[in-house]
Amino acid sequence: MERRLPVRVGPPERLYAAALSNALSFYQNERDGPDYIPSALRSAPGHLNDAHAMTYRTPKVNSDGGFRGDLHALGVTVDGSGGWWDAGDYPKFVETTSYTVDLLLLGVRDFPGQLGAGSATSDFTAEARFGTDWLQKMWDDQTRTLYYQVGIGAGNDKTAGDHDIWRLPQEDDTYGGTDPVDRYIRNRPVFRAAPPGSLVTPQIAGRDAAAFAECYQVFRVSDPGYANACLLRAEHSFDLADTAPKGRLLTVIPFDFYGETEWRDDLELGATELYTALASASPPPGLPHTDPRFYLDLAAHWAREYIHGPNDATDTLNLYDDSGLAHYELYRAIDRAGDPPGLEVTRLQLLVDLKRQLDGAVAQGATDPFGFGHPWGTWDTTSHGAGLAVMASEYDRLTASDAYGAYGRRWLANILGANAWGVSLIVGDGTTFPDCMQHQVANIVGSTNGSPPILAGAVVEGPNSFAARGKLPGMVTCPPDGVDRFAPFDTGSAVFKDDVESYSTVEPAIDLAASSPLAFAWQIVGTVSGHRCSSVFQ
Repeated sequence: MERRLPVRVGPPERLYAAALSNALSFYQNERDGPDYIPSALRSAPGHLNDAHAMTYRTPKVNSDGGFRGDLHALGVTVDGSGGWWDAGDYPKFVETTSYTVDLLLLGVRDFPGQLGAGSATSDFTAEARFGTDWLQKMWDDQTRTLYYQVGIGAGNDKTAGDHDIWRLPQEDDTYGGTDPVDRYIRNRPVFRAAPPGSLVTPQIAGRDAAAFAECYQVFRVSDPGYANACLLRAEHSFDLADTAPKGRLLTVIPFDFYGETEWRDDLELGATELYTALASASPPPGLPHTDPRFYLDLAAHWAREYIHGPNDATDTLNLYDDSGLAHYELYRAIDRAGDPPGLEVTRLQLLVDLKRQLDGAVAQGATDPFGFGHPWGTWDTTSHGAGLAVMASEYDRLTASDAYGAYGRRWLANILGANAWGVSLIVGDGTTFPDCMQHQVANIVGSTNGSPPILAGAVVEGPNSFAARGKLPGMVTCPPDGVDRFAPFDTGSAVFKDDVESYSTVEPAIDLAASSPLAFAWQIVGTVSGHRCSSVFQ
């Protein structure tokens, strides 16, 4: 008779404490500018020239991001320093930073014991503020001007771009000496979205407004001057949202890097966080709008527009659709307001839409041997897994149930190793994780075998429909022996390759990592009985 030994599983606080600490470490290592944090991977600041960067018009680019001729300077310099690198490369985008700050600030606000001042090992307060500081630089509130990108990915035959070279960030300020080909490596361009006072692409207007309104909520007591400046920016940027966009949204150069198409969810989130900010205390002077109901009405309107729009329930929480967070926040806002009449959406409708997205993931999981709620052969698989875990916790919290608890834990387990490849898709979480990320600092300075130093907390793309190829001078070959150890587990539709050349499977990014701290915090506090979440609503 076979003897089966019991498996001991530790409490969530112990299981996820290291994962939260790793997540914070990832963002700290992604810091650009003078306020870098020394570590085993970081020995010097990068891109100090960004502090006096020239601004430029948006050029026309091909599908690879290349442009013809030269850039058109606007004759205005701005401080574009700070912020996080977007991914394994060094450009910085408001598109992804705004989403990241939204989630991190909400984590600090709602989970102070895990992501805020109550944690000795994973307090994200300073890191979330670091991201907010850079968003403030990219939104010139005096002139109402949005700057949305620092650096270029690809250049042309006369201009080197970030993706054309492989190096450490501290080399860029003097890279190439006086060679004109490297001029935009040494002095990185900052791109302006449109002339001052123009309408703002709606997904960034909504996410920026949410970030600034959450900044007010988090820092209102500890730093009221900073918080008030954030709230004013929130209202100004939201007021300029283009609510009838024509053509493609303005995301980054090129659009294909982040081809976002949905925006109603972002306006729902922005309006909801503005309501929450105004409802939390007497508003500071000088705001265009001081009545919280003004923004509650707008939030309900954009929620209804999303629910009846073309993309409803076609995605789950990630960079490209944050309705899974916006609905949860709006449900709580309506509850706080006393369920007032006259709103364009009800709490039940928001709950039903959350359930529709989760049920779609459950149906998808039924087709997968490991029960994953998102197709493996697509982009951003890891981010979707963490986002689904967050949504499951949100729904169960709102319904005081455990309807999706098991699914949420399974989806989180899928990205932490319970998958066909047996690999955790978050570096440092578990024992088998990517060793060969497409990340310049990790590749040049870090190890190639999982031993320290590693870029702990980095969330990689995950399995995809293909493994990319392409090597640059200076790239450390990884894996060193060239063996694809995960190839035996690939399928006809999904592959996972741990190879520095494969950006499609092992490049990390700030937006990919943004939902994992929330997912871990939810697992620690629970959702029904004994819930210890402290927020502005309690």
